[in-house]
Amino acid sequence: MRRAGPAMAAPQTSLRKRKTGDADPAPGSPPAAGRDSADCPARLRPGTFWLTRIVLLKALAFVYLVAFLVAFQQNKQLVGDRGLLPCKAYLTGVQRYFQGRRSWEALSSAPTILWLLDWSDMNFNLDLLALLGLGISSFVLVTGCANMVLMAVLWALYLSLVNVGQVWYSFGWESQLLETGFLGVFLCPLWTLARLPRLSPTSRVVLWGFRWLVFRIMLGAGLIKIRGDPCWRGLTCMDFHYETQPVPNPMAYYLHRSPWWFHRFETLSNHFLELVVPFFLFLGRRMCVLHGVLQILFQVVLIVSGNLSFLNWLTIVPSLACFDDATLGPLFPSGPGSLKARVLALQQEDACGAGPQPRLGCVVRRAANLALGVLVAWLSVPVVLNLLNDKQVMNASFSSLRIVNTYGAFGSVTKERTEVILQGTASPNASAPDAVWEDYEFKCKPGDPRRRPCLISPYHYRLDWLMWFAAFQTYEHNEWIIHLAGRLLANDPEALSLLALNPFSGRDPPRWVRGEHYRYKFSRPGGRHAAEGKWWVRKRIGPYFPAVGLRDLEDYFRVREWPSLRPPRRAA
Repeated sequence: MRRAGPAMAAPQTSLRKRKTGDADPAPGSPPAAGRDSADCPARLRPGTFWLTRIVLLKALAFVYLVAFLVAFQQNKQLVGDRGLLPCKAYLTGVQRYFQGRRSWEALSSAPTILWLLDWSDMNFNLDLLALLGLGISSFVLVTGCANMVLMAVLWALYLSLVNVGQVWYSFGWESQLLETGFLGVFLCPLWTLARLPRLSPTSRVVLWGFRWLVFRIMLGAGLIKIRGDPCWRGLTCMDFHYETQPVPNPMAYYLHRSPWWFHRFETLSNHFLELVVPFFLFLGRRMCVLHGVLQILFQVVLIVSGNLSFLNWLTIVPSLACFDDATLGPLFPSGPGSLKARVLALQQEDACGAGPQPRLGCVVRRAANLALGVLVAWLSVPVVLNLLNDKQVMNASFSSLRIVNTYGAFGSVTKERTEVILQGTASPNASAPDAVWEDYEFKCKPGDPRRRPCLISPYHYRLDWLMWFAAFQTYEHNEWIIHLAGRLLANDPEALSLLALNPFSGRDPPRWVRGEHYRYKFSRPGGRHAAEGKWWVRKRIGPYFPAVGLRDLEDYFRVREWPSLRPPRRAA
């Protein structure tokens, strides 16, 4: 290649360096930092995690935002003053167990800010906690910056809701969000609100805490499958999963009809991603990045194929800790004053030793991060023992703070789908042959065979999810469903807000409500039922609970200290 005269006069070593784009660095300048060549933009070096922290905080804030939104829109109906399982009655029971005092024992048994608030209006308290969480998480999501105080408040607010949520908050993603959120506290500086806090680089201890979390999530899910339902070992579970999962979406309808070999491939891929890929975390930077990419793609597939609350969105969060600034750099815009340019400047300063001297706050923060590492290691001992145990328990916590937990998903897969359909009638005689029974429709769970499966992830309808569990248990195991029936008999507006269709809207409430048990199957695409507009084909199994009226439930409510039923006056 022809060069200008001055270059031709240069020594051979200088010519070779110019050809490879490597000029002699000036004394004290960072090696290979700044620009790759005269025409190429600067590239970030691996090993720093400034951008990683921003991405982690935004992702965690998004999940918090969804969780607090669900809480704000549903908690009053579920655990409020007139909720299906009032949290005031729950806390009173805890208080009674500890001799009627709001003692340290009661607080440690059910840690919640509600102990410190007035219980005369629990709906206000629940809304207050949810709205505070919505406000803080929105701020972090928009700005990408937070400090330890804000993240600790978010964690304490959600912990307060989970510990009074009872069965509505009894699933693995609640503990997973609290563990992820607890690590998020130590991701930030103590007070500073800046996206790139110069004196507080991202802690490697915290990053490895996130990686250790996603390792346990995935390995726990894989082991519980291998040790659980034989269909996972026989590679047949995916023949049933799409149809029988708690809340299917439209894509599940079509995936269920995939060829048999595709379902076998899905199951084998699941085993590979949950039992083999997690160990990539410990095999160096490139394999760690590969782990992050594979797990995020896996979670996206799960999001597309079902409504699993915010679980899969949440599992993406710790996977982001696999990426450093060099990996995430191409996702950020370049240019003067951009985040990418500022991170590059920080790397250059550190490379030439021009960074600021540590202050007392930095030393304290490092000590806190080290203490976090020791705490997580100590609390992980029973978790690891559980993973190694043939009688592995999934989605369990070993303390009420839920800092380190066990995880797992779909250790068993149901082979047929059953649903509880709630019905009401205005007939004075529930057993009369001419009684007309009308169906209540839920927000998302299958009901009317002609209604298309919903698509709501990451949002979550807690009542719909619990109805799936109730369908393969009995109403004696789920007393809240009788409470719901009573509220429907009273046309209670709070309870009805949890439903999509009230057949008695604008009319007198029903005289009787009953639960019917049905078996559901997806209709065959292109088949007769699909041609009739039906997504589902259902067949009645029998009664789930008998017809009940208001008078039948008076004593039932009184014994359980539930709020009294006060139906509106009947029209003349």
